[in-house]
Order: sequence, then C-alpha cells, then structure tokens
Amino acid sequence: MTRAADPHPAHPVADAARPEDPELAARAAELVRDAVLGDLARRVVAECGADVGLVGVPEPLPGSRPGSEGMVLRHWAGTRADLLHDVPVPAGLGLGGRALAERAPSWVPDYRAATTISHHYDAAVAAEDLYAMLTVPLMDGDTVHGVVYASLRAVVPFGDVRISAVGTLAKAATRALAGAAAWSRERPDGKPCEQSCGKPFAKPFDKPRTAAPVPPLTPREHEVLRWAATGRTNPEIAARLGLTCNTVTGYLKSAMRKLGVRNRTELALAARESGLVG
Repeated sequence: MTRAADPHPAHPVADAARPEDPELAARAAELVRDAVLGDLARRVVAECGADVGLVGVPEPLPGSRPGSEGMVLRHWAGTRADLLHDVPVPAGLGLGGRALAERAPSWVPDYRAATTISHHYDAAVAAEDLYAMLTVPLMDGDTVHGVVYASLRAVVPFGDVRISAVGTLAKAATRALAGAAAWSRERPDGKPCEQSCGKPFAKPFDKPRTAAPVPPLTPREHEVLRWAATGRTNPEIAARLGLTCNTVTGYLKSAMRKLGVRNRTELALAARESGLVG
C-alpha cells in the first residue's frame, strides 16, 4: 500500500489550529483529500475537454493479498450510469491499474480495442460509451495518492496539449494531498509539522499569482487559444467556431508568437500561467 509522504518545505501545511487529537487531525486530512480529489475529477471534465473524469483512491481491496496494491474509483464527473462508481481496481488491471503499477501515465485511443491492457472493465466502459482514455498517477516521490482518469466518448489520440493539461491538474492535486498528509501527523523529530515548516496550507488548486502582463491577443485569438488549451484539434476548433482550418492555424501561430512559445504544449502552459485560460 502507500506510505505517508515525508514532510518537506515544498509541501505547504496548516499553520494554525492543528488538531491536538491525532484522530481528529486524520479526519481533517481525509476531508481535505476528498475535496481535492472530487474537484480534480470535475476539473478534468471542465478544463481538459474530457467527457468523464474519474479518480481512484488507494485502498486495501477485499480478498487481496497482504501488501498488494489496489484502489477504488471514489470520485467521478460526467458519468451517465453508476457502473464505474466505487469500482475496485487492483494494480495492473485495466488502464488505471496499469498506471498504478507502473507509476507512469498511460493512454489509449480506443480502450475496448487496446491490446496492451486487460479488459476486466469493458462492460462498465461500454455502458458509459467511452473510448479514448488517459490515466495519470498522483505521485509524490514513491507515494501514490491516487490515479486520475480522463475519458472521451470518441476514438481519438491523446495529444501533448491534453496530456499536459491533465498532468498539470494532477501535480496541483498531489501538492495539496501531500500537504494534507503532512499536516495530519508529526515530523520524525517530534515537532508538530506546522512549527517546522512554517507555511500556511494552500487551498486545493490555488492558482499561482503572477505579475506578468497579459499579451495583447485579439478576441478571436483568445477564443481559438481557449479551445486549443483543452486539447481540441484545429479541425474541431474550426467546426465549432465556423472557421477554416487555415484560419485557426493562423490565429494559433499569431498567439504563439505573442506568447513567445514554439508549440501547442508550450502555448497551453503559457496561456494558463498568464491567466488567459483557467
């Protein structure tokens, strides 16, 4: 199973009102975890162009061998049925179990036709009409805090922009989860973590403030950029906005030039850092 993350200055923790009761502190950390992971599932759908967002939480699975890894799908957004709700996933099974076992992101353009994964969950995936799927583990050192899924109801390849967008949300969630885990316990030296770390616990998914000026994009450049940041392809953006593919390409090239980036992945990251997209 997973172990608690070592406290580290890079993991902000609560600076005030730390519960003296260890059970109360653990419960508070659990509430923070649920809030962070629930928000992560919703934001994968709202910000990354996914139709369904799922998050698996590491838990001991009934009937599993001692020391074996597994998780349960505890958070979801965009689902139409409940067949993917509270589903146990042992390490190595399905795409999420593969990400948990390999400690690395994994994706397929068509889940049901994929030959690199097991197919224990095909019935539930088919019930949701899902095809393309991306899974990203929430890693803090050797600790896995969960696995986030981004799924689409279409057979499409996952481009760098969408993978990067989901990865960015996963990293933000991991920082918050590591902070909550550290906040709920004491350091090895016996001092409460808030006395040693001295930084306030960040709210889940707080956006970093930046003083960088917003580049002067035109309204059309901004609109095209907003859709590109969700992983939409140029033809998809053109169809949605009633433009030609060449026109969309032109707007994206102009936005790249103004933001000083070289490709769509850098463009999406720069747009988020500049506050041009949420």
